[in-house]
Order: sequence, then C-alpha cells, then structure tokens
Amino acid sequence: MSETSHRRTSLPRPLVAAVLSAAAIFAAASPVSAGQQAPAGVTKVSHDTDIRCAFLIYDSPADWYFPSTTPKGTVWLQHGFSRNKGNFDDLARQYASAGFIVFAPTLPSADLFGCTISNLGNNTPYLNNIADLFGKASDPNDKFGRSFSEAARKAGRPGLQLPAKFVFSGHSAGGEAVSHVANRLRTTYPAAFNRLSGVVLLDPVNSFTGLNMANALNGLNNTTLPIHAISSPPYAANGQASGTRELTTDVKRDFLGIRLTTGSHCDAEGASTNALCTAINGAPQDANVAVLQEFAKTWATDAVNGTVTATHRPGGSLYESLRGAGTIQTLSGT
Repeated sequence: MSETSHRRTSLPRPLVAAVLSAAAIFAAASPVSAGQQAPAGVTKVSHDTDIRCAFLIYDSPADWYFPSTTPKGTVWLQHGFSRNKGNFDDLARQYASAGFIVFAPTLPSADLFGCTISNLGNNTPYLNNIADLFGKASDPNDKFGRSFSEAARKAGRPGLQLPAKFVFSGHSAGGEAVSHVANRLRTTYPAAFNRLSGVVLLDPVNSFTGLNMANALNGLNNTTLPIHAISSPPYAANGQASGTRELTTDVKRDFLGIRLTTGSHCDAEGASTNALCTAINGAPQDANVAVLQEFAKTWATDAVNGTVTATHRPGGSLYESLRGAGTIQTLSGT
C-alpha cells in the first residue's frame, strides 16, 4: 500500500478517492528489477519527520541512508506525483555510496488541505513548511535535526554531526518542489541558503497549476548556485519536458545538464521503479540509468566540494564519448 503521512489530529482522514486510489496502485506495484546488488557500506533506516500542514503536524515517513565514511553532505532526494520514497531506494543508495547522507521522505500526492508534492491548487504554503525544515536544520532541537539524530542512532552512528552542506535532488514534480524550497531558502533563510551547495533535477515536471517552478528558477537565476538537470526527451509522461523547458528558459547559463536521447521518465528510479510506471512511461534502459546515476553523483560531489569534474562536462572525455555515441544531448539556457 502507499505510504502516507500520519496526521496528529482527531479529525477523520479526508477521502480523495480517485487520486489516492491511483497513488496506492502506483506505489503498490512490485519493482521491475530485483536482485541488483546494492552498493556496499550503506546503512538504511526509516524515521518519520514532522512537517506542518495547515493547523496539523504530519508524521511524514522518511528513509535515511548513511555512508560508512564521514559524510561530505546531505542530499534531499524527493520523489514525484503518485510515487513514494521506496521508488528511490536505488538512487538513494548510489548517492550514499558517493559519501552523502540521503533524506528521502514520502510526501502526499493528495490532501484535503493542499499539502501535496504537486500543485493541485495551492501547495505553496506546504512547500514553505518544508523549507522551514531546511531553514532550521542547523538546530539539533528543531524538526529536521531531531529526525536526523534519531535516524543516526538507529543506524548505529550516535553523535554523528549533520554535514554543513546540502544538495537538493528532485524527480518529476519533486523537481519543482526542490526548486521552490531552494528559492524559499534564498528569500527567507539566507544562512541556510548559504549551506545549499547545488540542485540536481531529474526529468523535472511543472505542475498543471501555479507558477512555483517559474518563480523559483527566475529567483535562482541571479545566484551562483549550481543547477543541473538530467532529462528525457519530451513526451506525455514529462508534460512534453515542461520542467526542463522551464529550466532552460529561466536560467541563463551555458551548461545546465544533459538529456538522455532514449530516456524514460522512470530512469531516475532505476532498479526500484515499478510496473505501472514503466507501463505508462517506458522501461528504463540499464545504460541510461547508469549515466544518470554517474552524472548525478558527480555533480552533487562537485557542488559540495566546489570543484568541476571536467570529464563530466562538455569537452570532457566521458561527456564527449556519450555525446558522440548519441546517448546524451547538452541542455543550456536560452
């Protein structure tokens, strides 16, 4: 069944039957790929995180991944509409194997109060509450700090300090969400924004309503924050590449990432995608998943280290070999 946030309230749970039913089916479908060997040295634990929704507090399910080494930063890895944290187990382990703590929460796809990952009316107040998590993350007694400390204890790492630097990485509607939260940090929590090292978008998709992504990317355009995307070609599943188009329109930079020329909207989920996702969006190809994971990890590492790995940029050996083979195309601002 689909994981949902637990509300601390005596009110009955709202029934939004059509969307919740679709979300449950989406989440319940079994993984397409099974038995792929997980990266060594990664510890996964689950612990809820408090997120305010209107006058309620939701105990939001979250998975935490810990590397065996001293972590270099924290990746917030956010799923999209009708998906859940389990669909990103594969990529989360890859980020963790590269030395990151990974925070992967399940956020609602339908909610009476508008507290949803995708903008179905007005989810902006809810996304602002998520920004509050990261805006106050340096306080060990606030919501994010408490969840991290308990997760670290469960992982056998009591006393581990939360890394100073963050990277936000979001797929589909989650790409819009992480963009909005990044820009909210810029306007409301400047100290936390200084700790945000980069954003890695994974085939981002604009919501049908509102201007959350456009407003966010226009706000971030005038910063030096590294922003990169790994996208698939335009088709129905990604709203004809609506989020990628928004990125390349609003952010005026020569290099914004790559498009996988034969990519699927499910590529970011890799081995932890499921049958309904692939039936609608096409099955990921192993080669495309490998490229996505390699570039996502490298760009996240560059972001926190303040480096540029030349092989993974235009002109570099790996990049040009993939471009020459027709595997990738370059995304740039217009």
